[in-house]
Amino acid sequence: MYTKKFINILYERFINFFTDIGNFSILFVGILSTLHRVFKDRKLIIDQMVHIGVNSLLLVSIIGFFTGVVASWQASYQIGDLISKNFLGSATSKAIILELGPVLSAIVLAGRVGASISAEIGTMKVTEQIDALESMAINPVRYLAMPRVVATTLMMPILVIYASAVAIFGSYLAAVVFLEVPPTSFMNGFRNNFLVKDVVAAIIKALFFGVSVSSIGCFYGFKTTEGAQGVGLSTIKSFVISAAVILILDSLLWNFLIGG
Repeated sequence: MYTKKFINILYERFINFFTDIGNFSILFVGILSTLHRVFKDRKLIIDQMVHIGVNSLLLVSIIGFFTGVVASWQASYQIGDLISKNFLGSATSKAIILELGPVLSAIVLAGRVGASISAEIGTMKVTEQIDALESMAINPVRYLAMPRVVATTLMMPILVIYASAVAIFGSYLAAVVFLEVPPTSFMNGFRNNFLVKDVVAAIIKALFFGVSVSSIGCFYGFKTTEGAQGVGLSTIKSFVISAAVILILDSLLWNFLIGG
């Protein structure tokens, strides 16, 4: 009896998983098909860019700064007596630009931006505002999803580069003030190991993360049912799935951009 029930649950979740993939694909194609309206809908996109980018600067600054501080402490602990702490500049900057900056910024923005998108669209869904848009012959995907996806995709690389710069500054302060690393040694290590291709790789990662976070948030927003409780569930699902996708994409993109 319990075995049969367990099999039925697995089968139902298996079907739901592929159904969600199909519905997400339909939504994503719908978003792509409305990209020709980018210039006409520029006001909607700019409003979202301000909400997503400018309003996230304080949070990204705090996360970036303390990420850099922790990176210095961690690198110093790992290096120990093996090599000189004068190499902290090269070690921490490389890790921040390639990994910590893009991934941590994307996960934080998945919580702030992705969940916010899901909550906004989900609330509109359960209060029948999306039905009202359709009754006025306004495409909800074009009006709600496309501006958010475009704005997040454009702002994510900017926020990632900004967060990485703040993190490197935090790493520098921690190394110089607490670990007694000479400022010139830290900066020389940073300059000697700085590569433009690392920044390009971080920007490409950020673009993929931006598309993923925003489109997943839109998908769960449009999928929302069951009133306020449904909005809460959609918000949680949006963040959890976005965080998982970010880590999976990071692994795949590392092999494609750097590992190979």
